[in-house]
Amino acid sequence: MSNKSKVHYSKISDFKVITVLVDNNSWILPYAEQLVTELSANYQCQLVRKAQNIPQGDICFLLGCTHIVNEDILSRNQHNLVVHESNLPQGKGFAPMSWQILVGANSIPVCLLEASNEVDSGEIWLTDTIELDGTELHDDWRAKQGEITLKLAKTFINNFAKLSPSTQMGASSFYTKRTAQDSELDTNKNLSEQFNLLRIVSNKDYPAFFTKDGVKYKLEISKYDQ
Repeated sequence: MSNKSKVHYSKISDFKVITVLVDNNSWILPYAEQLVTELSANYQCQLVRKAQNIPQGDICFLLGCTHIVNEDILSRNQHNLVVHESNLPQGKGFAPMSWQILVGANSIPVCLLEASNEVDSGEIWLTDTIELDGTELHDDWRAKQGEITLKLAKTFINNFAKLSPSTQMGASSFYTKRTAQDSELDTNKNLSEQFNLLRIVSNKDYPAFFTKDGVKYKLEISKYDQ
């Protein structure tokens, strides 16, 4: 988004119209609906499912989007904000939480940043951290991810007058998109060696699997007391 189109608000009351975009049936949708419900008490706030339906307004939160939002649409709002779970500019791209959990990370950085023409390269408004204990499975850490998304969005709105964005510094790195094939277990490794992979698979959408003697088997995982 072009900087020349931005207006620098001096107080919170200047925000009136807030939009939340989720352009797919993402896991984030219930959290987006919760955000809209909470913000609707004080703002004109709505959830839209297609970028072309974003109205003229003040803030647009782009949550779980799978399609690029072009600059003409971004220009409808003064701030277009995304949440990304890495220490930017390191870890741009796809599925940053999954990639980090896979290598054993239990402290996951989270950024609220401006959407930009280059992926995950905008100015950073807020940072936080998701703390894990190493036992969380897919739905567990997704819940933490959703909760911190809500927290960052509301913190931005409630504290805007005190915030100053920072430019990303340093070398960039990129995570590639994960596919269903990335959920394959190695029959030559034990469960302990592959536990972090089991933590990031989704029993519904991209379950763990292995192949033995030419036969493919699906393996579902859940905590025993759930």
